[in-house]
Amino acid sequence: MTSAQLGTVLTAMVTPFDANGAVDLDVAAQLAKFLVDEGSNGLVVAGSTGEGSSLTDDERLDLFRCVAEAVNVPVLAGSTSSSTAHSVALTSRVAATGVAGVLATTPAYARPSQAGIAAHLGAIADSTTLPVMLYDIPSRTGRKIASSTTIELARRHANVIALKDASTDLVSAAHTKAVLGDQFDLYSGDDGLTLSFMAIGAVGIVSVAAHWAGPEFAEMVGRVERGDWQRARTLNESLFASYAFESTESYPNPLPAKAALRFIGVPVGQCRLPLGPSDETLDAAARDIVTALRDRRG
Repeated sequence: MTSAQLGTVLTAMVTPFDANGAVDLDVAAQLAKFLVDEGSNGLVVAGSTGEGSSLTDDERLDLFRCVAEAVNVPVLAGSTSSSTAHSVALTSRVAATGVAGVLATTPAYARPSQAGIAAHLGAIADSTTLPVMLYDIPSRTGRKIASSTTIELARRHANVIALKDASTDLVSAAHTKAVLGDQFDLYSGDDGLTLSFMAIGAVGIVSVAAHWAGPEFAEMVGRVERGDWQRARTLNESLFASYAFESTESYPNPLPAKAALRFIGVPVGQCRLPLGPSDETLDAAARDIVTALRDRRG
């Protein structure tokens, strides 16, 4: 087990909006502190869970600064988009906000070749001195980052130090980790595959369900680090309902996370379009999920 450079339980934080749909920085700071208190030792801001594609550049920069000032854990900036030029321009500005690193996502919609993906992500890495975590999520982007591309990027760019893998391709992830070794940090990008990824050398998770299940994730990752797989499996089993809840065809992420947080008492508001608002069915499901997990804790 390597020593994670950016934390072991990172929550991909939702972006709070007020009743008028504006970014609520006060609640963002409140939420960041809550997540750290619940067990997160790193945060990702304005990623896919943070509705980054619906935020302006100024909103993103304000969020990065706000969250970085609110907590004493690594904060990663979701500063990239499908446009290479735009990603480079915005990423070059994020160091001044106090964040610890950058989350660089495969460009969506364009469906570039592996050469194009490498050039896009390499240009982002060259635009900053901050550590870069690659984000492979083909269900959203339409393209997977090949293992060979990740290896090439890590070898050519000293600040490419981690991969959030939400591809479900454990064979590819294991190969990447085996080749790059302890200097490169692998993270599960899928809550339900946390234990599987840690079994092949991942240092932790970039999580959605940690919004309401932070203590379980923190203990589960800690148990794996100490070799207590039996307890880790028990904790994983306690989260099966959360895994099923966190994103569905009817209620895609981050709608469920925001519903859970509102029930907990963190006023994160609704999602912006095209995701749109919650409804009574989702709010009731969120209540049931959070209540059952709290009851299980005792």
